[in-house]
Amino acid sequence: MLAPLIVLVGLIVVSVKIVAEYDRLVIFVLGRIWKVGGPGPCVVVPVLMSAQRVTMRTLVLEVPPQDIITRDNVSIKVNAVVYFRVIDAQKAVLQVENYAYATSQIAQTTLRSVLGKMELDDLLANRDKINMELQQILDSHTEPWGVKVSNVEVKNVDIPADMQGAIAAQAEAERERRAKIIHAEGELQASEKLSQAAEVLSANPASMQLRYLQTLSEISTDKNTITVFPVPVDILSSFMDFVRTKKG
Repeated sequence: MLAPLIVLVGLIVVSVKIVAEYDRLVIFVLGRIWKVGGPGPCVVVPVLMSAQRVTMRTLVLEVPPQDIITRDNVSIKVNAVVYFRVIDAQKAVLQVENYAYATSQIAQTTLRSVLGKMELDDLLANRDKINMELQQILDSHTEPWGVKVSNVEVKNVDIPADMQGAIAAQAEAERERRAKIIHAEGELQASEKLSQAAEVLSANPASMQLRYLQTLSEISTDKNTITVFPVPVDILSSFMDFVRTKKG
């Protein structure tokens, strides 16, 4: 009587599996899917049943550096990181042999395919847009496996040294172009303001004399030995006309 009881207790102990809150247990009976158990205790009878544990937590997959040639024929190395988790444990076991390895391989292929269609400038400037596009493509491929890709981030873009020099020269030329444009816009705005000031001063000749006196006052505050006396242009014009008349 004692021996069968010991065997029964041992069988119960061996058959009971404790499943954590973040795991699920896919249970098979004679090779056929039975149910997804957990969290908590689950019964898996040896010989008759088998089980495979699947984690439901978010997994981090680092995509190794990939050699990519961009659309403008620049050879670069790019690596990325993928965040994904299992949302359907039964599909993750039945539809693919190893969902983590399969996700890694499709991530590498997608990274080369998407970035190979872009130019280097777009790759460097539109990182957020590229991450979103990669995430959508990966998610569509892994959905039949019960895997949800929540985020993809392109980490590093390694550019050859000779290309870095060309990019630096291009950036310097771009800064010079912007500086010239800003300088030209400043000259245009200054000329417009000077034109407006000339119109205001020409409307009242006395204002021009006041402006002369103000200029003399500003000059006199400096410690110098030079005295500047502005002469109105109209006086010089009258004098020159008088000289021409005498010569004629």
